[in-house]
Amino acid sequence: MAKIFHKILLLVSAWGAIHLVACGQTNNTSQVAATTTTTKNKKMEIATFGAGCFWCVEAVFQRLEGVEKVVSGYTGGATKNPTYKEICTGTTGHAEVCQITYDPTVISYDELLEVFWQTHDPTTLNKQGNDVGTQYRSAVFYHNETQKALAEKYKKALETEKVFDKPVVTEIVPLTVFYAAEDYHQNYYNQNTTQGYCAFVIAPKVEKLKKVFKKKLKKGED
Repeated sequence: MAKIFHKILLLVSAWGAIHLVACGQTNNTSQVAATTTTTKNKKMEIATFGAGCFWCVEAVFQRLEGVEKVVSGYTGGATKNPTYKEICTGTTGHAEVCQITYDPTVISYDELLEVFWQTHDPTTLNKQGNDVGTQYRSAVFYHNETQKALAEKYKKALETEKVFDKPVVTEIVPLTVFYAAEDYHQNYYNQNTTQGYCAFVIAPKVEKLKKVFKKKLKKGED
């Protein structure tokens, strides 16, 4: 399956390069959220993904070379300044997500999408393992039209290549307001590796990442 994903990555990356050349780097009035930020004199970009419990997503993306920061949080709903307790009711409309700040000269958005779709099950609606509820939905919250186009292209390729036995239910929607989660949710796996959920749910995802994406890991993570 990894080879199929790599094939799709090459197709999407090639398409994305052509798209950027054709469209140029012009401002787009449909941009919905901050796409870039500057840190350490480098121009970084931002991606936001929902793939089940944000502890899992955070642990995966933190280990990728080129990713500088991962913040767990909430987005996609109507409740303002939601708390974790409110999120757990499944009534806020928000999803648990991670906002990823990355260096596009080291890792591309296409590559982030490849990791995203290989490290969770995008065919289960509002569910990842035993975590059930709309807050655990699979989602790409795009920051601009380029991210939207690449995500839709990748999703379509997954379906065309029949990578999964079931339809991909990942939603691709614009990012509106991102709310950072409470402090105790940040860097959760790294600080709680022996906790039951971390040991039995997150650790296997991290091990899969290390096996499938060995060349994309930060030094010391392999």
